[in-house]
Amino acid sequence: MLIIPAIDIKDGCVVRYVQGRFNKKIYSRNPVNTAKHWVKQGARLLHVIDLDGAITGIPKNLNIIKEIVKNIDIPIQFGGGIRSIDLIKSLLNFGIYRIILSTKAIRDKKLLKKVFEEFKERIIVSIDIKDTYILTNGWQTINKKISALEFAYGLKQLGFKQIIYTNVTRDGTLKGPDIRGINEFLKKTNLEIIASGGISSLDDLYKLKSLEKKGLIGVIIGKALYEGRFTLSQALRLN
Repeated sequence: MLIIPAIDIKDGCVVRYVQGRFNKKIYSRNPVNTAKHWVKQGARLLHVIDLDGAITGIPKNLNIIKEIVKNIDIPIQFGGGIRSIDLIKSLLNFGIYRIILSTKAIRDKKLLKKVFEEFKERIIVSIDIKDTYILTNGWQTINKKISALEFAYGLKQLGFKQIIYTNVTRDGTLKGPDIRGINEFLKKTNLEIIASGGISSLDDLYKLKSLEKKGLIGVIIGKALYEGRFTLSQALRLN
């Protein structure tokens, strides 16, 4: 079970929100230094999101992302406003390990199929859930045309083997992960899952680790690390 620190970038700063929109808090004005810090602490993969891009549909912090890639030696999975094949190719060629798609994956099935056929495991889809439905556009819009589970089934039919699962109502709240929802997704989809949202303690990580045999392969942690609820070293020792 990979422990994956999150770096969410808004207006050039490392920030955390509550449920994607409330109570923004700035933790660093230098995302590159933040990335270096997590690498020094033992991170093996970073989860980096351009929040400006997620909201507007056009990445706004690519220069920062490229500086992060230049300055660290571990893989990065990156998302936020990535909605064209040309941009995907450019980012992968530059050194991004894996591209995260969300809004575009839901809106454009033809593109999703095409990018999966071309890039395979270099693409991962984030399913951001609220009340069984998917949020898009930086979690500003709820899509009720298809349930989250139905969308996941479609991903599996295309050939995807992994997804990112985020319960948006838990994200940034430090109220614990959506164990029940994650377990249901693991059971019903047979997809491997990277879980995100609500993690507040090492005890939460122990609970998630119990799902490892069912297909939970990673956990994205943001606010709990930035608030010092536990250290990345402690989380890694749990594994």
